[in-house]
Amino acid sequence: MKVSDYVLQRLREWEVEHVFAYAGDGINGLLAAWGRADNKPQFIQARHEEMAAFEAVGYAKFSGKVGVCAATSGPGAIHLLNGLYDAKLDHVPVVAIVGQTNRSAMGGSYQQEVDLLSLYKDVAGDYCEMVTVPEQLPNVIDRAMRTAYAKRTVTAVIIPADVQELDYTPPTHAFKMVPSSLGMAAYLPIPAESEITRAAELINAGEKVAILIGQGARGARAEVEQLAEVLGAGVAKALLGKDALSDDLPYVTGSIGLLGTRPSYELMQDCDTLLVIGSSFPYTQFMPDLDQARAVQIDIDPHMVGLRYPFEVNLVGDAGETLRRLLPQLKRKQHGKWRKKIEKDTARWWEVMERRAAVEAEPINPEYVVHTLDALLPDNVILAADSGSSANWYARHLRLRGGMRGSLSGTLATMGPGVPYVIGAKFAHPDRPCIALVGDGAMQMNGLAELITAAKYWQEWANPQLIVAVLNNQDLNQVTWEMRAMSGAPQFLPSQSLPDVPYADFARSIGLDGVRVEKPGEVEAAWRQALASDRPFVIDFRTDPAVPPIPPHATLDQIEAAAAAIVKGDSDRTGMIRQGLKAKVQEMLPGHKHRHGSGSEDTK
Repeated sequence: MKVSDYVLQRLREWEVEHVFAYAGDGINGLLAAWGRADNKPQFIQARHEEMAAFEAVGYAKFSGKVGVCAATSGPGAIHLLNGLYDAKLDHVPVVAIVGQTNRSAMGGSYQQEVDLLSLYKDVAGDYCEMVTVPEQLPNVIDRAMRTAYAKRTVTAVIIPADVQELDYTPPTHAFKMVPSSLGMAAYLPIPAESEITRAAELINAGEKVAILIGQGARGARAEVEQLAEVLGAGVAKALLGKDALSDDLPYVTGSIGLLGTRPSYELMQDCDTLLVIGSSFPYTQFMPDLDQARAVQIDIDPHMVGLRYPFEVNLVGDAGETLRRLLPQLKRKQHGKWRKKIEKDTARWWEVMERRAAVEAEPINPEYVVHTLDALLPDNVILAADSGSSANWYARHLRLRGGMRGSLSGTLATMGPGVPYVIGAKFAHPDRPCIALVGDGAMQMNGLAELITAAKYWQEWANPQLIVAVLNNQDLNQVTWEMRAMSGAPQFLPSQSLPDVPYADFARSIGLDGVRVEKPGEVEAAWRQALASDRPFVIDFRTDPAVPPIPPHATLDQIEAAAAAIVKGDSDRTGMIRQGLKAKVQEMLPGHKHRHGSGSEDTK
C-alpha cells in the first residue's frame, strides 16, 4: 500500500464520499491511487480548482458533512484559495488536500514550488500540515477532519509528490510516533445555569423584544418559534440564516442588512431588548443604537461572542440546548402593540414587494422574475444566490418555508459561487431540486464553464433538476448602483458594461436545455418549463439594469445622489431608472418613522 492509497482509505473511513478536484502532476500519486480504489471516494472533476473548492463548500453547507477538495501543487493550490476563504469566513468545514514538489527539490526554486505552509497559514490556520514521512499518517488526516468538524473551518494537508509514492508504514509503539483514531464524538456545549438566569432576567425586564438569528439557529427552529411566541417578539434573519426559520410566520420580518427588508430595519430601530442567536451579523448600523437596547447573545463559538454590539450577557452554547434551558425561566409577554406592529409592517412589506415586482421595466423587471419563482418553489428545493444584485432579490422576494434550504457567500461575498454551490448540493442531495440565481457577471466569470461539470455528471443524479437563472442585464449592476448611491458617480461603462452572451444556447450546445426570456409574459412559463425539464436547465432572463437594489435604510440624500449620477451619465436611461426609484419610494409612506426623519418627509 502506497501513502496515496492510505490517504484515500482513511477518507473512506471518515465516510467521505466525494472529493471535488482537478488533476495535476503534483497529485499524480493520488490520481493513480484513485484508479486502484475504483474511484472511491468519487473524484468529481470541476473545470477549475476554485470551482472545486466552491463545490466542496456547497456540499458542506447543504449536507452538514465536511467538504473535501484536492488540487495539484503551485497554481492548483493557489486556485483553491478563494473558495477556501469562502468556507472559512462562513464557518463551513472543508478539508483541502494539495500536492507539493518532491522533497529533494524543496528550497531550490523548482518549477511550481510555492511555500504552501506559509500560503495556507491564514486560511487553514487551525490546522495545516505537510506530510514528509508515511508514519505521520493517519494522524494528519484524522486531525484535519476532526478540526474541520469541531471548529467549522478550513484545514489543509500538503503531501509532496514523492511522499505519495512511498510505501505506507503506520506509526509504531515508539518514541516520537503519534498513533491516531477515527471519529468525531458528538457534543453540545451548554452555558452555566447562572448565566442563563442572568439572560432570562434581562429579557424579562424588556417590553419590546427583537430576535436576530443566523445559520447557528438552524437546528433550533422549534425553540426559536416558541421563544418568539413567549416574548411576543419579531425575528429578523441574517442572510446565512435565511432558511433557519420559515418566512410564512407573520412575525418573521425577513433578511436584515444592506440586502434586507424594511420591517427588519424598523424592528431594530424600535426595540428595547435584543437577542442574537447563532449569528455574527457584521453591520452594526442595522442594529439598535448602542445605548438603545439591552442585549443577549447565544453562540456556540466562544471566539465569536461579544462582537458587533455591547451585549450584557454572552451565552456560549448550542442554540437549541441553550434555548431549552432558557425558555422555562422566561415570562410570557402580551402580544400587544409591539407584536401587532411587527406583523403589520411585515404584511405590508410583502405587499410592497408585490407592487415593486409589478413595476414595468425594459425589457423585464428582475424583481418580477424572482417574485414569480416564489410561488413555484418546490417544497424541498435548495437555493443558491450569487453575489451582486441577484442576492438582493433572493433576500427580499423569496419566502423560504418548510424544509427549503438556501445559501450564498455571506461573509466573503465573492462573485462566482452560485453555480458550483448547487453542483455541490446535488452531490449531497441528488434527489432534491436545486436552483441558482446568478447575475450575468458571475455567469461569465465562473458559471458558464461549470455548466460543463453539470453536463458531465447530471445523469448520475436521481433528480435531474438543476436550474440556473441568469439575470442578464449586461451590467455589473450592484457596483453600478453602489457608485451612484454612495459616490454620486455615473455608470463607468468601460468597467461595468458586459457583453450579451447566449447562455441558454450554450447550455443546449453541451446537452443541457435552456430558454431565453425577453418579455414579462414569458417569465412564469419559463420557470415552469425549467422545473419540468428532464435535465439541467438554463433560463436567460433579459432584465433591466435600471431597477435599483437600494437598501431599506436608504436616505433621501443617497437617492438624490443616485438620481444626479443617472442624469449626469445615463441620460438615455433616465426615464426607466426614475421609475425604479419611484417604486422604491412607495415603501416610504406617511406614518412609517425612522431615524432619518418623519414619514411625511420621507415621502417628499
